[in-house]
Amino acid sequence: MTRKKLVWQLFPPFLLIIICALLAVTWTISREIETFHTRQTTQDLENRAILAGKLMRGQMSIANRDHIDRLCKDLGSSTATRFTVILNNGEVIGDSEKKPEQMDNHGTRPEISQALRGHVGIRKRFSQTLRQNMLYVAVPIQEDDQVVGSIRASISIAELERTLAKITLKTTFGGLAVALVAALVALALSRRISRPLGDLQKGAERFAKGNLEQRLPISPVAEIGGLAEAMNSMAAQLDERLSTVVRQRNEQEAVLASMIEGVIAIDTNQVVLRINRAAAQLLQIDLTNAPGRMIGEVTRKVDLHRFVERALTSKDPVEAELSLLHKGESRYLQAHGTPLRGSEGQQIGALIVVYDVTRLRRLENLRRDFVANVSHELKTPITAIKGAVETLLDGAMDNPSEGRHFLEIAGRQADRLNTIVDDLLSLSRLERETETEEVPRTRQSLLPILESALQTCSTAASASKVQVNLFCTEQLQARVNAPLLEQAVINLVDNAIKYSHVEGVVTVEGWQEAKKVMIKVQDRGHGIDQEHLPRLFERFYRVDAARSRDVGGTGLGLAIVKHIIQTHDGKVEVHSTPGEGTVFTIQLPAD
Repeated sequence: MTRKKLVWQLFPPFLLIIICALLAVTWTISREIETFHTRQTTQDLENRAILAGKLMRGQMSIANRDHIDRLCKDLGSSTATRFTVILNNGEVIGDSEKKPEQMDNHGTRPEISQALRGHVGIRKRFSQTLRQNMLYVAVPIQEDDQVVGSIRASISIAELERTLAKITLKTTFGGLAVALVAALVALALSRRISRPLGDLQKGAERFAKGNLEQRLPISPVAEIGGLAEAMNSMAAQLDERLSTVVRQRNEQEAVLASMIEGVIAIDTNQVVLRINRAAAQLLQIDLTNAPGRMIGEVTRKVDLHRFVERALTSKDPVEAELSLLHKGESRYLQAHGTPLRGSEGQQIGALIVVYDVTRLRRLENLRRDFVANVSHELKTPITAIKGAVETLLDGAMDNPSEGRHFLEIAGRQADRLNTIVDDLLSLSRLERETETEEVPRTRQSLLPILESALQTCSTAASASKVQVNLFCTEQLQARVNAPLLEQAVINLVDNAIKYSHVEGVVTVEGWQEAKKVMIKVQDRGHGIDQEHLPRLFERFYRVDAARSRDVGGTGLGLAIVKHIIQTHDGKVEVHSTPGEGTVFTIQLPAD
């Protein structure tokens, strides 16, 4: 955030207050003058209308129209006022400006309507007849305590508006002159206040840089001068102690901050003395609030609490592996604890050092699972081949039909071995290309890629009597490696065909959604239970191992799909409902 000088924080509010006050005064004066003139003019018009109405009593009829009209014109000419006489039915029988017979019915005019009800009607509005703003005052004409008509007096308020405009303009200019003078005074006052504070700021900056010898000037302003004296006293005290404290602190912080291992110093009451940033990140501890609090307050890791107790009660170094839950996943930490001793050799606590071995444990588990899975997958066809060969050697080879049968078994299992090895090599190549970023991609239409993949799977679809439908436009494009994406789609469509019912339907659909290109492969087969979905893309993982082998699966197809999509900076998701089918969705960047 940009910081402003004090003078520019004081001066604008002063100026704003002055301007607002002047605007309020100008507006109030203008409104009062306008109200006063309008009230006076209205009262004058009302009196004129009353006097004119007295002259017309006893003559309010259509038969006296000419006399009434001449009287209106005479009165209007002598008083510079427009008079209009209206009967109860709204008909105009006299007007000082126009011929009555050419004027509209005035019964609907607001001021006339009010006057015909026995009240004084007052209105300001634009006159369509005279084409200017007018002030109208209408009074009732009564005969025998009954309203027989009304007379309306009106004058133009254009002159009044011009007068008010002049007054407002003069008031505004006067206000601006006052505002200018007040602004100059406010600016000078703001500078007078901010200048000594600026000197204090410069002195404080010198103190912050370690220059504690030069003292601050004492201002004649009591508050600012007292602040300068307090800062000078503080500088004198800091000058004595700061060098040693800063050196020791910098040394400790440099050592702890540079360590990739987490370090926690705890006293005998399990209160945290020191903790470095690495430990705070590994154990999810607030680095600023941890010192001075018990370890049980800053973290709820039960394994860590037990290890701290062991470290505090043991005279020898201890170590253990801690398993902590972090964002829903297990994190493995190797912990070492040693007694923390004071200057006289007494134990004052324990020093805990932890470092993250999660990646090593995961790699070890992956390696172990991979070796076990590969061994298991290879052992099955090898056992079948060995069994067939032994049967042939035991005499089955002398029987041509039996010999051919066992040779076919050996051939199928050899093909299975070859498929497993090919998939393993494909996975290895994909991982290597991903690490070295050697996968070339070009922007192209996805329709030919999907059509080629479906053509490859057409034989398997025909054999299983499964209908495969494709929905995709030629305009759908993305940056892809065509052979790899085609292989991924083939694997998904092939799986969908294998696990669909006879005469089932498999749907392949491509579309663009926001900044993503989506490819969906959906079948209406057996479906997959929810418990299997998180592990579905692991190598050699099978939902139903026996059925997977029966249909020729190696357990590596979905793992290959996952790696192919990852090389395209995308992701693949699966949703399934048992008994209804499975949907695999590929998401690729549109750009």
